[in-house]
Amino acid sequence: MKQLLLVFVGGGFGSVLRFLIGKWLNSSNDGIPYGTFAANIIGSLLIGIILGLAAKNNNLSESQILLLATGFCGGFTTFSTFAYENHVFLKSGDFTSFAIYTIASFIIGFLAVFLGIYLVKV
Repeated sequence: MKQLLLVFVGGGFGSVLRFLIGKWLNSSNDGIPYGTFAANIIGSLLIGIILGLAAKNNNLSESQILLLATGFCGGFTTFSTFAYENHVFLKSGDFTSFAIYTIASFIIGFLAVFLGIYLVKV
């Protein structure tokens, strides 16, 4: 039960922060989902740092990992919104934005995880 509560609390905080970033950065003018992109990239960097620290020093407990990585990062990042935003790009025929957003999200997201892991190993 404690594990579920940790994931619930972390996920709640992550989801609220993602919502606020989306409200702040997503623009209805050009339709580019900067908020979702930022949340996914920042979340990727954070999970790299968190899990990198856990692997390096073994100084994070299972509870801390559940709260921060599974809960917070899981709630903060969002694949479902990313998928829906790409659906909107395709439906509107904006194939250029679809391609740039998708490729940039994957490449920069992976690089952010690797950077987070690298930063804690240095």
